[in-house]
Amino acid sequence: MTATEPLDPAETLRRYPDALAGGVRLIPIQTAYGTFNVWTKRTGDNPGIKLLLLHGGPGATHEYFEAFDSYLPQAGVEYYYYDQLGSHRSSQPDVPELWETARFVDEVEQVRKALDLDAGNFFLLGHSWGGILAIEYALQHQQHLKGLIISNMVSSIPAYNRYAQEVLMPGIPPIVLAEIQAIEAAKEYDNPRYMELLIPYHYEHHILRLPHAQWPDPVLRAFAHLNPNVYIPMQGPSELGASGKLAQWDRTAALPRIEVPTLTIGAAHDTMDPRHIEAMARALPKGRYLHCPEGSHMAMYDDQAVYVAGLLAFLREVGDTAE
Repeated sequence: MTATEPLDPAETLRRYPDALAGGVRLIPIQTAYGTFNVWTKRTGDNPGIKLLLLHGGPGATHEYFEAFDSYLPQAGVEYYYYDQLGSHRSSQPDVPELWETARFVDEVEQVRKALDLDAGNFFLLGHSWGGILAIEYALQHQQHLKGLIISNMVSSIPAYNRYAQEVLMPGIPPIVLAEIQAIEAAKEYDNPRYMELLIPYHYEHHILRLPHAQWPDPVLRAFAHLNPNVYIPMQGPSELGASGKLAQWDRTAALPRIEVPTLTIGAAHDTMDPRHIEAMARALPKGRYLHCPEGSHMAMYDDQAVYVAGLLAFLREVGDTAE
């Protein structure tokens, strides 16, 4: 796809025959490099609580949020899955200039307008990279928000990198860490040995605390569909820290400017320091913190009861609050 060629919706239908079934909508996104479509799917009907989900990555997919299907519908929450531009069911243009945080913020605002979300009902949940995107969106457009949820994401990538160096890496057996770092130094990220080491020594401890063979299908699909053309430029190729465009991102000092009710979610075994995430809640004027003591980065799976109960309590409390 060239920089000026929009995605034909028929192309999405050819790739995904069910793409327009059951509340699915393709939203055109205007960019400086052309018009492209992003995929969204609505579930539920609640005029007071409408939750837009921002997945991680960058370049992952909405799929791992499917855990919410077991809880949010019966709780009366209206929620929207959304694959960001470059992700699985949305346009995937070969335009590197598109992979910038500011452009993603503009995309979220276009999605909000298309879905007719406003300050009377609009909750935004960002997980991992989606948390960065949610923070940036709130700093520019909080007048449209009812509430904000920052899940498993710190407000500073340099702080995350320090945590990885000081806490996560020392938790890996030295001989294993040395081999991982040797692979990274050689830039052999496609070496099968890289994941052979990372999965048992890092992923199963800090990403999702289950044996990899037992990881839920939505999580496996989200990882399988991750777009490296988005992920690597922004996050970087290493799985033990960030080295891409996001490496210097830090919004800690700006948190007091976010005045909408905000829930931050951390987990004891996360890749992100839960103490940092708790401190974010204290810095936010209307912040509160949810701790998942058994959870990791995918705490909506490995500490599901705590995660979902805390999320629903926040949505109900803020959603019932009159403007």
